[in-house]
Amino acid sequence: MSEQHTLYGANGSGSAAVEAALLRCGLPYRVVEGATWEPGPGYEELKRVNPLAQVPTLVLPDGTVLSESAAILIHLGLAHPDGGLLPAEPSARAQAIRGLVFIAANCYALIGVNDYPERYADVPDEAARKRSIAVARARLHLLWEHFADLAPKADPFFAGAEPGALDILAAVVSRWSGARKHLKAARPACHALVERVDAHPQFAPLWARHWPKAA
Repeated sequence: MSEQHTLYGANGSGSAAVEAALLRCGLPYRVVEGATWEPGPGYEELKRVNPLAQVPTLVLPDGTVLSESAAILIHLGLAHPDGGLLPAEPSARAQAIRGLVFIAANCYALIGVNDYPERYADVPDEAARKRSIAVARARLHLLWEHFADLAPKADPFFAGAEPGALDILAAVVSRWSGARKHLKAARPACHALVERVDAHPQFAPLWARHWPKAA
């Protein structure tokens, strides 16, 4: 049995959040590049592990397969409490889990509509496609405002002195669909927090690999 975790992902995808969490916990892992937009041996390997071919997919050292970013982060936080992904205090941990599921169920979902509106609605022409994207993006930005209002107090991170799972997922998912620009204007404190996660020395090289144009 391997002692490594195996992470199936792709640059610029949600697998960046799981990779950051593995780094935070000090866990050994290998990355397999495999996504629907990157056909090749990694993608074929991913399909054998997870027929839905979702990234991220994480295979634990005992062979257990996990998908869904929030679920993976919650598992890592509970299984490796010394990693600091989730607060030790029960009510603070509950709020962190609430935030993780909020991002996954609301923000992450609408990013799919923004990127692929034809999967969710009839878009017979480019004008209809742009309208669908505009509606999805406006709703997404409103949900980010709600997230910022409901999130735990950041001092300097949601998890306290060092970034935790909620900080990591917010920093990754807010990179898409214009959320960062909107947060900077509408919720500057939340925008400042994700920028602190960006600049954290443990994660900065990882972000530079996933988003080299932003580095």
